Amino acid sequence: MVADHASGYRLKGWETREAQRLKTIFQTVNASSCPSTYNFHMHTSCSDGRLSPEELFEQAIGLGLKAFAITDHHNLKGYHRAVRWLEDWQWRHPSRCRSGRGQAGGGIPKLFVGVEITASMLDTDVHILGYGFDPSHDQIAPYLCGYAPRGQQRSADQVIQAIQSSGGLAVLAHPARYRRAVEDLVAESVGLGIQGVEAYYAYSNPTQWQPCPKQTPRIEALAH
Repeated sequence: MVADHASGYRLKGWETREAQRLKTIFQTVNASSCPSTYNFHMHTSCSDGRLSPEELFEQAIGLGLKAFAITDHHNLKGYHRAVRWLEDWQWRHPSRCRSGRGQAGGGIPKLFVGVEITASMLDTDVHILGYGFDPSHDQIAPYLCGYAPRGQQRSADQVIQAIQSSGGLAVLAHPARYRRAVEDLVAESVGLGIQGVEAYYAYSNPTQWQPCPKQTPRIEALAH
């Protein structure tokens, strides 16, 4: 997954250095960026993914990714496990950590903090991805408890505000996957201050990842 940056948003908070770095990356991605260069929509066994966080990081290294994010649903357990695994990996492979790109050098990809949050938008349940936020910020804390938010906290406006108030970037996930028209959801998202729309997503879930030729151009046009 790569996110297409939406212009004309109103920023509700501040941005961490991680978020600023991600914003720059998001503005450069295209259909060929995933999965060979970036993947910013990944789940582990701490959510609804198949691989453990450790296995996922090993796979990211093997694929030669430059950067990726673990975006488990409503929790950061997988992210924290991946961080600990990386620290141990660096200790065991010091020669790989002395030079090169990425987080640890030597081709080690940069891991960004991320989460996927269920939200309500136009009477429709959608998913909003949060990136680069401060995990210790009190505004994001209610959305990292392991379950979907309820009541007013579930509103898309509140979710976006919580991510941005915590210094992060808010991105609408797979906008063509919901029962509401993608045009309506993208327009509403931008009006609420969303900072990105997931333009490249494998809606047909192919064995070999590739963005869907039908939905991708349509979403790209709406997001710019």
